[in-house]
Amino acid sequence: MHGWIILDKPLGLGSTQGVSAVKRALRDGKYGKFKVGHGGTLDPLATGVLPIALGEATKLAGRMLDSDKVYDFTIAFGTQTDTLDLEGKVVATSEVRPTPAQVEAVLPRFTGPIEQVPPAYSALKVDGERAYDLARAGEEVTLASRAVTIHSLQFLPELVSGRGTIGEADGGGAGTAGADAPPLHHAAEAARSPSPSELGEELEAVTLTAHVSKGTYIRSLARDIALALGTVGHVTMLRRVKAGPFTLDSAISLDKLDEAAKGRTLEQILLPLRAGLDDIPALSLTPDQAGLLRQGQVLAGIAKEDGQYFACLGETPIALVEALSGLVRVVRGFNI
Repeated sequence: MHGWIILDKPLGLGSTQGVSAVKRALRDGKYGKFKVGHGGTLDPLATGVLPIALGEATKLAGRMLDSDKVYDFTIAFGTQTDTLDLEGKVVATSEVRPTPAQVEAVLPRFTGPIEQVPPAYSALKVDGERAYDLARAGEEVTLASRAVTIHSLQFLPELVSGRGTIGEADGGGAGTAGADAPPLHHAAEAARSPSPSELGEELEAVTLTAHVSKGTYIRSLARDIALALGTVGHVTMLRRVKAGPFTLDSAISLDKLDEAAKGRTLEQILLPLRAGLDDIPALSLTPDQAGLLRQGQVLAGIAKEDGQYFACLGETPIALVEALSGLVRVVRGFNI
């Protein structure tokens, strides 16, 4: 059991609870004990792609933390909360509502390298304390701005079905796509509503898609977009649709995880360790070369361009390696 289980994290579940759910599934299926970790925190009020690493794949979890992400999110205009989402208390209001054209005009200002101030309610540390702990204790939290990159930022075409528009409040008010709703990016049977540019009315809310670098806070991005439009706003829906190489296409619900555990078919939903390195070319090894790398030794005379490679002996992963000037060194070895 060395590889990845990709959860479609439901509303209200924390990332560590997602890890616990996979550990419980391993126990229920009597698979034995394996290391389990997640590849990137997702807030309880967010849904979507949560990569869970098992066994030797946990050695690659750090790469997931550094990877790009793609989010769908809804900004409700007119109120700002202290947490910048639905969970917080209202701290500012505005009667101003932007038009679609105004939103479209401001988005380029938030595309490319930007500076953003993280939310006070975040897991960043201030003098050794979590910022959200200090904020909840009533202390004023001042965080330094950080450089991030917004690779793309655009309107999410709304998909309309008999159930209403995806992104509207649904039951708990978080605006996520439920199990019965058509998937955000795969609803051929759903009719498209007019594009934002075709509408002239003022907007109470807008749903956007953002492809962002590591360290980007969508709540901060939503806050800053609203301020640039002369109003205030907060996030009412946040759904991660891609994390590194993993998308919703390979994500499963907790119900399906439980079913696989009870049926002892977890291996059927387990993606291979290699799936977390789809951007890394493979390096085929001889048995002697594999033995040397397993001992931590350096391979010489390897005719490969400089860069990282996924070294394998046949189908068996041996190591993530770095090639430099004809020498190959182990970056992460796999004990498989």
